Amino acid sequence: MNKTTRTTYDEFSEYVRRRGPALRRMAQSLTGNHADAEDLLQAALIKTFFAWDRITSPKARDGYVRRAMVNTQISEWRRRHLDVYPTDEIPEQRVDDPSWRTDLADTVNRAINRLPHRQRLAVVLRYYEDMSEAEIASVLGVSVGTVKSTVSRAVAKLRRDADLVIERTAR
Repeated sequence: MNKTTRTTYDEFSEYVRRRGPALRRMAQSLTGNHADAEDLLQAALIKTFFAWDRITSPKARDGYVRRAMVNTQISEWRRRHLDVYPTDEIPEQRVDDPSWRTDLADTVNRAINRLPHRQRLAVVLRYYEDMSEAEIASVLGVSVGTVKSTVSRAVAKLRRDADLVIERTAR
């Protein structure tokens, strides 16, 4: 390995070590489960590594990885869209280490994960990534009106879920 390649590898490794946990949380928000999040992040990091020398600003690195995750997730969603069937049964999922989460963050994360895929993606892009409706429309390949209605339906569902949680705890 030559010196330039070694430097690139070292920089990239340091970036992944430092930013990995935050990027993993973003991937988890996009996918809804731990295993898919790890796969999504891995795919995005591979794409990022091959483009590392072209990312001239260190401030642009997170944005590049996030964009790679969103694009990869959208491609995967489009590929599997016709093969997914809703069910009343919720599969068992691994429980993550709760040491970095508060109860509220965990509750919000579980509520967001219960949203249908497109609604979850729109909410994550809108409120976690602070993207505008026009930016989300561009990323998802839909109209701004579709983004508005999707986010509106998602927020309404989250409010209904929150009301149910409050009802249950009040009993």
